Amino acid sequence: MEDELLAIQRCYPQIYHACHARHVRSRARNGFRVSERDQALLAHLSPREGQRPSDLARHVGVGLPTLSEGIQRLERQGYVARERAGRAVLLRLTAEGAEALRGTSVLDDGRLRATLERLTPAERRAAAEGLALLARACRAASAEERRR
Repeated sequence: MEDELLAIQRCYPQIYHACHARHVRSRARNGFRVSERDQALLAHLSPREGQRPSDLARHVGVGLPTLSEGIQRLERQGYVARERAGRAVLLRLTAEGAEALRGTSVLDDGRLRATLERLTPAERRAAAEGLALLARACRAASAEERRR
């Protein structure tokens, strides 16, 4: 485990440094009208897997009223969609939301694309899947910490 820990601690800053984008964080001044908090909400949603608002609120550390206000704004912009799954309401990232996320990410789309082009398709999939696994474990660890 020590080798993996060190590898991630070394690699993550390298990725961030190589692909970091300088962004205007004001909602009024970026082309997508997305604030830093809005961007964080978009980053926690998936176009494929719906997420319950209560789970998202807990994960990002805001109350449901605050989350609801942000989600309503993002819905009006077409970035988030609500859908019913039985009795539950799930939130999903729309195609427009994915575009806004890419346009406001701390990782520059062009730099990241150029970096990924250096990998084979199999390597790109492995890199994305590895980061998805790490993100899933981070969400689970955060949820466990909040329960304590």
